[in-house]
Amino acid sequence: MAEEARKLLVVEDDRGLQKQLKWCFDGYDVLIAEDRESALGELRRHEPAVVLQDLGLPPDAEGVSEGFKTLQEILQTAPQTKVIVVTGNENRDNALKAVGFGAYDFYQKPVDVDVLQLLVNRAFTLYELEAENRRLASEHSASPLEGVIAVSAPMQDVCRKIEKIAPVDVTTLLLGESGTGKEVFAKALHGLSPRKAGRFVAINCAAIPENLLESELFGHEKGAFTGAHKQTIGKVELADKGTLLLDEIGDMPAPLQAKLLRFLQERTVERVGGRKEIPVDVRVVCATNQDLQHLIAEGRFREDLYYRISEVTIRIPPLREREGCRIVLAQHFLQQFAASMNKKLRGLSEEAMAAIEAYGWPGNVRELENRIKGAVAISDGPMISADDLGLPGGGALPTMTLREVRDEAEKRALLQALAAADGNLTRAASLLGVSRPTVYDLMSRHGVSA
Repeated sequence: MAEEARKLLVVEDDRGLQKQLKWCFDGYDVLIAEDRESALGELRRHEPAVVLQDLGLPPDAEGVSEGFKTLQEILQTAPQTKVIVVTGNENRDNALKAVGFGAYDFYQKPVDVDVLQLLVNRAFTLYELEAENRRLASEHSASPLEGVIAVSAPMQDVCRKIEKIAPVDVTTLLLGESGTGKEVFAKALHGLSPRKAGRFVAINCAAIPENLLESELFGHEKGAFTGAHKQTIGKVELADKGTLLLDEIGDMPAPLQAKLLRFLQERTVERVGGRKEIPVDVRVVCATNQDLQHLIAEGRFREDLYYRISEVTIRIPPLREREGCRIVLAQHFLQQFAASMNKKLRGLSEEAMAAIEAYGWPGNVRELENRIKGAVAISDGPMISADDLGLPGGGALPTMTLREVRDEAEKRALLQALAAADGNLTRAASLLGVSRPTVYDLMSRHGVSA
């Protein structure tokens, strides 16, 4: 956390304890308040990330009513603030009640400096993580790729490819597991293209019976078959001057594959029961969660059609491969559903975030969205827990210092260079862009031998 943001508000009327806590946290910008009014004044003026608050405050120094009022007003004024309540040994029940009201944690007197510093450091870490998640969610919601939140390198690479091909009329194939957001990317592609003023039309090839799919795609004339009481325009024609998404194209029946191939070659359609060729100007985007090469080998998908629909192929990574995206997406969905359900939720608990990071997400973004929606609906507390999500506890959030991250990356790069150079230190130094003595220094520091 940036130094200027490391503000700690101590709400305590005992002058001796004030001095002790100020000494204990000399590395922070410590603000002191003795009662509710001064605490709220300091909160509005300085916006501290963490508050250490005694429950026994004047004028009810012997009770807890004023302490609870102060806690509630702090959280109403600044819901993201982490409040650690400080109580006496006999007040454990009140401390637990304070946590139920939304306090981050509690600490019982007498003061143990090491334990209290640990609690405060953890509170600052969680505050910083949540603030970064909110910043990223806000930043990416304003992205030109509407609806796409991309934090990880693979997802940012997908976004760059979408931005590059959007202005060009190439048929695009989106590959990805169910729930990865293929339709979201197709809409983003349409929104960035010169066709954005036209319609975006989607059809799921797996959801429509085979005998109706041709009519849905190409339309039909009146009397073309039983029940065809009027002329109907198909999805392809509806998308004229716009974009057509053929979702789950791997499930398209073989006879229709031939007709789709003809349309892609000729850019004309013939309605069922009609004889007239109708020219259509449409961009085609296809999506599937299947291995089309495998389907081709089994004779279930036309190879010539595959080459027509895959002028550009983009693989959308599953959620489990999107490092950094999971919690940002979860926070985004939480804010969205909390607003729609009129619930005041402060965010995800540390246990919930650890569980989200540890879980494999076989249903990808769609599963995450549904779990967050359900958790918001059933949650009673100020924070979403792992139980609310229906996930096993994930333990503690993995935390690494920047030095540890740098050391790990440095060692990995060194090992890769040595392997590529077959142990030749001069060549390894050249690959790393450093001198040979620097390579010796790195090997010594990381315990690596040639």
